[in-house]
Amino acid sequence: MQKRLIQLFTLLASLLMVAAFTPYAFAATTTQTVTNSAATINPYSPAYQHTYRHGVEPTIAQYNKMKSYQQSHATPQVPAAANTLSYGGGIDGIGVTSGHEKVYLVFWGTQWGTQSTDSNGNLTFSRDTAGGAPRLQNMFKGLGTGNELWSGVMTQYCDGSGVSAGATSCSASTAHVGYPTGGALSGVWYDNSAAEPSAASGNQIGTEAVKAAGHFGNTSASTNRYAQYVILSATGTNPDNYQTGGFCAWHDYNGDSTLTGGGVSSPYGDVSFTNMPYVMDQGTSCGQNFVNSGSAGTLDGYTMVEGHEYSETISDQNPAGGWTSSSSGQENADECAWINPGTQGGAGNVSMGNGSYTMQSTWSNDTNRCDISHTIIGGGTGTNDFSISSSPASVSTTPGSSATSTISTAVS
Repeated sequence: MQKRLIQLFTLLASLLMVAAFTPYAFAATTTQTVTNSAATINPYSPAYQHTYRHGVEPTIAQYNKMKSYQQSHATPQVPAAANTLSYGGGIDGIGVTSGHEKVYLVFWGTQWGTQSTDSNGNLTFSRDTAGGAPRLQNMFKGLGTGNELWSGVMTQYCDGSGVSAGATSCSASTAHVGYPTGGALSGVWYDNSAAEPSAASGNQIGTEAVKAAGHFGNTSASTNRYAQYVILSATGTNPDNYQTGGFCAWHDYNGDSTLTGGGVSSPYGDVSFTNMPYVMDQGTSCGQNFVNSGSAGTLDGYTMVEGHEYSETISDQNPAGGWTSSSSGQENADECAWINPGTQGGAGNVSMGNGSYTMQSTWSNDTNRCDISHTIIGGGTGTNDFSISSSPASVSTTPGSSATSTISTAVS
């Protein structure tokens, strides 16, 4: 009886809180719509006139130009709340990756050269002289292992019917971003059926992602619900003209009609993807040696930039239906880009079960700052990524006799 009374009082308190804050939910949503548009007005933003470049990570030089312009053109606005990110209400019912993340790495085009396999089972390529391919494979194998808590920051965000647009926090009963227990890497593919276009459009990158979904057998909306496809371009290529566009990477989903060349039709449901160039070609402008000196820091930018886009995809899977800033329109990793190591929220080496990897911090609503480590938040009622069935569903027998029922399991 005492337990039920406590539950009743908790429910009543929750209802009172919802009632108290309901008048402000619409204002928060409206503000987000305005500021998301305003964020692309900054002429130095790589998203200026390219609104599909969600979560775009600018080069360091471009980032400094953006900040300078922002400071010199500041306009009065509502002060940012303590909880900087708010929920966008979802697109096609999708806000965050509220299940175990499934990351698929797609090495696009013959420009990668000859494929081999290293002692860790990673694909390697003759033209990947920096060794980026095995590094990213190991990183995604390492996420969710060795008690790494970088992933914990994202587990505070949520989606589902119980989360209102404009919400800035999540109850324990909502479906939270999953922690990638045991690793996030679900597949690797070298698509050497043709050369990648020298300067692939957004539509072409999205088309490659949909093609990859079919290759990996993710041929339904349910199998793509927690999936993301990282489209990795080889050295010398220029996807979406990133070399002159002032950016290092961005993410989106196939249904975005603003992609250059238009949205991409998918028979497999919504497909989330990242445009991940070979940023080592850009040197320090995309993070080389940002944390580590010498050869140890050659791939700092590769893991930082891809970690940036990964964290934004799982917290804003179909942009901008997930969690974005109500004051700037930015996503969680945008808020914390290019913070020098050794300072609060600064980039650093994150220890995982199979080594350490250079990562940046991401925004944490509940601590109101950029964090590179955070307690894992559990709970939630997300959709299971597995099913169990029996045929027949029930059997009966008498003592001394036997009966058979077949148990089937499947993982989506």
